[in-house]
Amino acid sequence: MSRSDKVLYVTFFAISIGVLVFILLPLIRLVFFLNPSTVAVVKDKSVLISLWNSLSLSFTTAIVSLVVGVPTAFLMSKNMFGKFEKLVETIVDLPLAIPHTVVGIALLFIIGRKGVIGSLFYNSFGFKITGTRLAIVLAMLFVSLPYTVSSSREGFKKVDDSLVKSAMVLGAPMHSIFKRVYLPLSKSAIFSGFMLTWARAISEFGAVVILAYYPMTAPVKIYDAFSQYSLNVSGAIAAYLLLICLGIFLTLRFSFRGMK
Repeated sequence: MSRSDKVLYVTFFAISIGVLVFILLPLIRLVFFLNPSTVAVVKDKSVLISLWNSLSLSFTTAIVSLVVGVPTAFLMSKNMFGKFEKLVETIVDLPLAIPHTVVGIALLFIIGRKGVIGSLFYNSFGFKITGTRLAIVLAMLFVSLPYTVSSSREGFKKVDDSLVKSAMVLGAPMHSIFKRVYLPLSKSAIFSGFMLTWARAISEFGAVVILAYYPMTAPVKIYDAFSQYSLNVSGAIAAYLLLICLGIFLTLRFSFRGMK
């Protein structure tokens, strides 16, 4: 290895270590904020409800993303949209480029009490979408769905065409090929998309706080505690949310590796 190569690798390693420290240092400091005195904060009923809302609604969002995102990803991987393929891809990825407060306002014009869909529900059934768990799921889904679609699409693209052609020659219908060939061979990519969607949904604040300040999710509760009480109170909630998220994330990650 030449001297210039060594310099290159040393420089890159130094940058990489800096990146890791940048990510881990605030998280480690937050974890060390956990202590017996912070338990009282988390035992508060409103905090427990906000934590449960974030966990359950983000998981619901991730499940919904599989139901609607995987079929979309499959069609995109097969170029079924033809000359509109790039347009469809751009639309699917669009939420990644939009500020989330803008997402909240945009959705408000659709599902708000005077919105296109919101007014229909309110006038027909007396049901106001905003300020409900449904509104939270819709907000979470809008900002996180691209992760499921993009990851699943790449997984479907990597499936060996020869396997598909062999199945077709044997007379297997497409729904059977999808179930027995595409899904098993793309499960890693689909699961990765599910994890990214879940993680993005559980952390969503901007769109959620506009559509449904109540019932509170954990990020909204953390903001509320920070603005009304102190850093110590909001820090305690944030620390426990971080611990729960890491626990679930690592459990799912290693469980999936065991299934491979």
